[in-house]
Amino acid sequence: AGAWLPFWTALTLAPIAFRRRWLWPAVGATVALILLGVIEKELWAAQGVALWVLAYTLAAYERWWRAVLGTAVLWLANDLAFVAAIEKGLMNTENGQPLISTPAGMLINIVMMIVLFLIGRTIRARREANQALSERAAEAEAGRYAHAEQAVAEERRRIARELHDVVAHHVSVIGVMATGARRVLKHDYDAAEQALTTIEQTSRTTLRELRRLLFLLRVESESETQLTPQPGLGSIRALIEQVREAGLPATLRVEGDSVEMDPGVSLTAYRIVQEALTNALKHAGQANAEVRMTFQPSLLTIEVFDTGQGPREGMTAGHGLLGMRERVAVYGGSLRTGPRPGGGFRVYAKIPVESPNQVEVEAVA
Repeated sequence: AGAWLPFWTALTLAPIAFRRRWLWPAVGATVALILLGVIEKELWAAQGVALWVLAYTLAAYERWWRAVLGTAVLWLANDLAFVAAIEKGLMNTENGQPLISTPAGMLINIVMMIVLFLIGRTIRARREANQALSERAAEAEAGRYAHAEQAVAEERRRIARELHDVVAHHVSVIGVMATGARRVLKHDYDAAEQALTTIEQTSRTTLRELRRLLFLLRVESESETQLTPQPGLGSIRALIEQVREAGLPATLRVEGDSVEMDPGVSLTAYRIVQEALTNALKHAGQANAEVRMTFQPSLLTIEVFDTGQGPREGMTAGHGLLGMRERVAVYGGSLRTGPRPGGGFRVYAKIPVESPNQVEVEAVA
């Protein structure tokens, strides 16, 4: 009979090899093999291993009531078959004594199944917790991304509104000057020529602003247009005074001679300084701030830094910094932000400056 032991052992363990794919068929096959153990004692050689593995698998991959039901069926079938095998003498040794007593065998079986069942439930709970944590992290990341996208879109709408004000002003000037040139063309050639020169210069600026405006108008909704005049470089000194009154000692240093620039560029420069000083006022604590502006013939450099404690570890770029970067990119410039080596925070921007008289009019198809 011992020659068949490997076969019966392999047959007993076969269901657990496919338990992950066909769990309940594996449970049914194991129950059938347990009941066959009443007539073939060699089936008991690996029966305990199959029971324990299936108890763990049920606990780890099935819902609570299904896991309890499956484990109870396995335990009940095993105990009934075990008692029947003891009574038939299949568990006896050569001297006719039982290999193990009925109570001891049943106790070992139930203890092992309970232990493995609890291990399976613990692993399942940990797996579900990790999955829930991953899902929450993914949702939070998606929420942050959507919030950032919304903030950028709002900033673009704001920029587009400001550029609209600038372009509308230039178009109004062109209309007025064209009307004047038409009226004086026949009897005052010099005045008409001056009006046409103004129209030429204004149209160059308008075309440039329109190109940038079309780049920004990629959002569907627009809020109500502001009617107040837009600030620019001339408003920065007043901004510095406001920041001082709010409690942040701030200074302004200007290098180079101011050059003529588009109102949109002037507005962008103002917004960069405004956002940088606002952040310093909020986060720098007891610190000083300095604004440095360097004018070159074709480049405006803006540097704003403070001597505060700097950003806290783990903080990400705020929406204001995203808005500044968006503004500078529209005009072909660059923006760098980050902590200073000696402490504090630094905002550094370079914006190309195109004088209205230096830009050629491009043909529009």
